[in-house]
Amino acid sequence: MDAADEARRLSALYDEVLGGHRVPGAPRPLVAASWQRSLAAAVDPDLDSPPVVVDNELLEAVRANHPLRAVLPVLRQTLTTIADEASHIMIITDAQGMILWREGAAAVRRQADRIALSEGAVWSEDQIGTNGMGTALATGQPVQIHSAEHLVRRIHEWTCAAAPVHDPDTGKLIGAVDVSGPLRTVHPAMVALVTAAAQLAEGQLRVRMAAADEMLRARNMQHLVALGDSPGALLTPSGRVLAVQPLEWLPDRLIVPTDTDRVELGDGREGLIEQLDEGYLLRIPGTPIRRTRPSLRLKLLGAGQPLAVVGGREINLTLRRAEVLTLLLLHPAGLTADQLMLQLYGDEGNPTTVRAEMHRLRNVLGGGVLDTKPYRIIADVTGDITDVQAALRRGDVRAALDLYAGPLLARSDAPAVRAERDELDATLRRAALSSADPELLWRFALTSGGAEDLEVFETLAVILAAADPRRPVVAARLDRLAE
Repeated sequence: MDAADEARRLSALYDEVLGGHRVPGAPRPLVAASWQRSLAAAVDPDLDSPPVVVDNELLEAVRANHPLRAVLPVLRQTLTTIADEASHIMIITDAQGMILWREGAAAVRRQADRIALSEGAVWSEDQIGTNGMGTALATGQPVQIHSAEHLVRRIHEWTCAAAPVHDPDTGKLIGAVDVSGPLRTVHPAMVALVTAAAQLAEGQLRVRMAAADEMLRARNMQHLVALGDSPGALLTPSGRVLAVQPLEWLPDRLIVPTDTDRVELGDGREGLIEQLDEGYLLRIPGTPIRRTRPSLRLKLLGAGQPLAVVGGREINLTLRRAEVLTLLLLHPAGLTADQLMLQLYGDEGNPTTVRAEMHRLRNVLGGGVLDTKPYRIIADVTGDITDVQAALRRGDVRAALDLYAGPLLARSDAPAVRAERDELDATLRRAALSSADPELLWRFALTSGGAEDLEVFETLAVILAAADPRRPVVAARLDRLAE
């Protein structure tokens, strides 16, 4: 579709949706979800410019220490020439949406200055609503936002594409790469371009990380050798294990505490940490220091990878292993192989399959975590699902919503897991509705279950104040759900 025609269509849709009218179409789900987040953060669609613009001193301090500074030449080579030719600007932000660097066509930079699309301005969703950089950071995925898909009207004359950049060492979000320009410059290839640029930046950071690792090893191996026959390891500043002696088992990464010289090794033992000029030296006592019981933390809610944390060791769980640990977490007294079989597979299961899976799971988690006869968790265990349940039992709906990351093992078809998932969601829903608190109910409406719940939006339509900026979104959602 012609860029101008598409802009007119989006503008009409924008006016209808935010005006609370019935409309034949709807924003893209990505855009609709971003509008909801932005309005929940009290972003005014008539905002003139970003409310946060830092001074040059702070901007220079952030730039000087930001990891993307090291890959600026690569990003310039990849994007700036194209941006100049296509009347765009290239933008790089930090993880909070602050624009650290902006380059490109001079005429476009002058236009961008009128809306504070400039260095030092914070373009996160909670500051200026839906936009390429802020929405890419909020969702963790590449996005293209065009014209009236921006929540703030003053930005409707712009189009932008952005992709997030992650630290290859820790996996944490460190910023975004964005290409923005006037409406006439929209091009479908821009998403692919910024995605490639972000991946290239991550690749360059990975190369630099490998070089730094080799340098750290070369400069500090003497400390490990000096331990003689005593076991130990070299760690990076972030806790990654670089070298071990002798060749005994250690996880790829340890969580290095800041308030003690001891670190859990993930199998019940403790090590002693000594800070070096670069990284750490880990000493593993000859007589293992063992706790009475290791700690186990289970992360089972939401669409992300199910995770077990044993001591300081993170373990990605397959769906079946996550299902087993969910049932054992919710049945602290334990379950037999036959009981687990029925809850996982129904009448079609085989206890032998359960026993084999439990054997593999015990090997993965290490000693002191699981027991047999019956199968049960003997570690000091906590879980996100039980945290939500506890908050609901004490009537703290706000805490329950804070802790609720999404449905329990959403991909699971195990009968018992489905039942637990449905019960948790229904309990949280009823607690939010019964609270009659518009803020709590709005937060529930932002969950995957609440987003499609007609009663929730009908109740919001009644209890939200007449001037509440979220009312148009509620009205639009009601129209769609009522169809």
